Amino acid sequence: MKREDLLTEVVGDITLEDIKGLDKYIELFNKIYGFSAEALYRGAEILKDMQKDADLRFISFTANLVSTGLRGLFADLIRNGYFNVVITTGGTIDHDIARSCGGKYYKGSFDYDDKMLRELRIHRLGNILVPMESYGLVVERVVKNVVDEIVKEKKEWAGYELLWEFGKRINDPHSILKAAYEKKVPIIVPGIVDGSFGTNLFVRSQFTGLRLNLFEDMRLVKDLVFSCKRSGALIIGGGISKHHTIWWNQFKDGLDYAIYLTTAQEYDGSLSGAKPREAISWNKIREHSKNVVIYGDATIILPILASALLS
Repeated sequence: MKREDLLTEVVGDITLEDIKGLDKYIELFNKIYGFSAEALYRGAEILKDMQKDADLRFISFTANLVSTGLRGLFADLIRNGYFNVVITTGGTIDHDIARSCGGKYYKGSFDYDDKMLRELRIHRLGNILVPMESYGLVVERVVKNVVDEIVKEKKEWAGYELLWEFGKRINDPHSILKAAYEKKVPIIVPGIVDGSFGTNLFVRSQFTGLRLNLFEDMRLVKDLVFSCKRSGALIIGGGISKHHTIWWNQFKDGLDYAIYLTTAQEYDGSLSGAKPREAISWNKIREHSKNVVIYGDATIILPILASALLS
């Protein structure tokens, strides 16, 4: 196959406007009730309760989702005030910058020959195709330009402040970084050096003296948790972003609301597959909290779940 045969349909982004009307189907899941239908309905109810009652509302998600059309939905949820803290992984920043600053991601297939893709200089992320020129080179250029500018103001930056500076310079309305900057919602990336963005920050630091102070990110989350009355979290996927969210809430006796959306199972003892009941044993979720696990692909479940906020 030729490169031009593969890179034909660009991945777009959805917004809250696109999911209007889906909320009317949520009541159907309550009627169906069995198995995962009940969990989805309960998750929607908990999400609405969390919005009314919790003053500190986390959204946690993994970077793979930002390569899909969910990126615009995440940005809209932040811009419309449904969540006031974001905790995510390093790749989120990579994909958001790449797609906001000229890179295009394309619709593909899980079944493509990866040796062929490498020869054609195309990365594969599941069934998303990422041309090499749409990823690393874009991130490298943007990081160089922004870092070289902001070090003139100061050398040391907290992670969330640094990300606001990038969001400030992005013009894409579907950008998570832009939405977070506009609403002054901190994006906390505990694994910020794990990816193209972090690597390029390191490279520029060797020439500019840039210093990244992640302790300030921890101080901010600590202050937010200790000063809140009630906290809740929508946690999509697992790994470091999930753990960082529940970890800090243990110091206030746990989350009051917790919605897990995952495909991971608990049989192997992984954090990603651990259910809320395990977090209760660690004091990360309150014993009498409202919590649920929804099993399913976030690209299908999240638009339905988020539509509950519009009802």
